[in-house]
Amino acid sequence: MNKPITVSLVDDSQAVRESLTELINYSKSVHLISSHATAENALEEIPRNPPDVVLMDIRLPQMSGIECTRRLKAMCPNLCILMLTTYSDNNSIFDALRSGAGGYLLKRATTEVLVKSIEEAYRGGAPMSSQIAQQVVRHFHTTQHSEPQTETLTTREQELLMLLSKGRHYKEIADAMDISVDTVRSHIRRVYEKLHVHSRFEAVMKLANKGNSSSSAD
Repeated sequence: MNKPITVSLVDDSQAVRESLTELINYSKSVHLISSHATAENALEEIPRNPPDVVLMDIRLPQMSGIECTRRLKAMCPNLCILMLTTYSDNNSIFDALRSGAGGYLLKRATTEVLVKSIEEAYRGGAPMSSQIAQQVVRHFHTTQHSEPQTETLTTREQELLMLLSKGRHYKEIADAMDISVDTVRSHIRRVYEKLHVHSRFEAVMKLANKGNSSSSAD
């Protein structure tokens, strides 16, 4: 990668900001260009110099990270925002994703996972920690709405969708399916087109709804 991926961080804890700054700048592939302690400051400063990826704390004083995400996406529709938090409760997960977040990671993620997730998001992916992906699937297995469209997928595409639902990164999917990362991206684009979705989150919802329909029919 010739040019580092630029990152902005939004977190009210100075200790967390300092720690994440050190982790991010440890890698040559990503570079922190701004750090913000409040949503209000982020909304004022980030649109002036948008980064490639924003790491957004979900629980901020006054305006929440979820609301900040919604407003930033309204101002900068192409901005990629990853929620970074110590919490993994269902309501926060789904509210953040519905507000436009492109992925959801726990703060205890290792440096390697954090950097890989930033890189994946920059390339158009939607990284989630495995814990988050599992909660998404479990939640949507309890709902029974929306018609499943996964029957239009090939066997290989369904296999890829299952790996996506487990929070696997593109490289991990490529290794598991014995294909290149570029082929993974191509398959994912076709899966999204067939399911009429635009993110991993929406695709996982479709997969879960298929499971609901199958259970109902048994």
